[in-house]
Amino acid sequence: MNRGRHRIRSTLRRFLDSEAAGGVTLMFSAGLALILANSPFAEGYAHALESELGPLSALHWINDGLMSIFFLLVGLEIKRELLDGHLRQWSARILPGLGALGGMAAPSLIFAALNTHSPETQRGWAIPSATDIAFALGVLSLLGDRVPAALKVFLTALAILDDLGAILIIAFFYAGQPAAGPTLGAGVALFLLLGLNLFEVRRLTPYLMLGAVLWYCVEKSGIHATLAGVLLATMVPLRLSGPDLDEHTPLHRLENGLNPFVAFLILPLFGFANAGVSIGEGGFAEAAGAVSLGVALGLFVGKQLGVFSAIALAISTGLAVRPTRSSWMQLYGVSVLCGIGFTMSLFIGQIAFEADAGALRATKIGVLAGSLTSIALGSSILWLSFAAKARAVLRSPEDAAE
Repeated sequence: MNRGRHRIRSTLRRFLDSEAAGGVTLMFSAGLALILANSPFAEGYAHALESELGPLSALHWINDGLMSIFFLLVGLEIKRELLDGHLRQWSARILPGLGALGGMAAPSLIFAALNTHSPETQRGWAIPSATDIAFALGVLSLLGDRVPAALKVFLTALAILDDLGAILIIAFFYAGQPAAGPTLGAGVALFLLLGLNLFEVRRLTPYLMLGAVLWYCVEKSGIHATLAGVLLATMVPLRLSGPDLDEHTPLHRLENGLNPFVAFLILPLFGFANAGVSIGEGGFAEAAGAVSLGVALGLFVGKQLGVFSAIALAISTGLAVRPTRSSWMQLYGVSVLCGIGFTMSLFIGQIAFEADAGALRATKIGVLAGSLTSIALGSSILWLSFAAKARAVLRSPEDAAE
């Protein structure tokens, strides 16, 4: 009996430590929300999200409060990768950078083209431009050790740069008109955070306390509160003078501390709160509407078209080299997986259509459709490519190296 319990605990530990765990947990929470929204419990599900918890509703706390912590983690990851990780050299940024640009431009153009005659819904042009790193890496990890390490690094780098692009889009196009007083308060908090950084303060508590003040000021200013998380991340020190090892810097300690909290609580809560959409009355009509089609085709067609054409052009012209031990078929499969746009796409949709319930419902339908089809096709292409490579190994090791 003890041996059985130990085996269960070991299996659970291996799952929680795997790259796929966060993506699988997010899939489960989103699926549960979809089931509840189309069940007899739909009214209770909606009521729970609308219930007031202090000054904000539960949904507001999740989307503006907890997601600020998610954006803090994203900001920390971007800073670490650009300054001290896989993207620290310009040569390593070219291929994923061009892929991210192509993968943001093509979906946005598809959405805009399908919504040309609707100025009200054109505001959602950026919804299909983002890739969900947890979902995409989760699907890639579920394919096992056959995935070349360089391919995982490429997808991670592309998704990180894609996240940076999404953050800039939110900041410049969806931030709102700031109020003077709270904006000044946010500026003071940033100045104090900069001082902590310059004086190499090692304790995380002062950064987090000032970060809470920054979040409050940004929330009151009219700018979307989640940007406070990104601003705080830029001020947390990555490198310290003296004998401190990199893993002991404030950035590394904060990133390591936030990772499980975000992967197994914040993102599943966000998925549960935002993926629930009724496919009942009006659902099928919305699925065929310009918003749903723009999002779904933007993610499924636009992402693979934009990413693959950009990286193929970069490699064929010599601007960049193909990731080690990866084939063109595998690169195409990864490009298709970039169409998984769950978290960021739903988040941008919440901002773009906050006052339009119908467009928001259509956005959720489009995100789910585009993401699921991207998962199905992308994972199938990769599985077939790995099977073909395995057969090539049996025939000739030289063929497998191509």
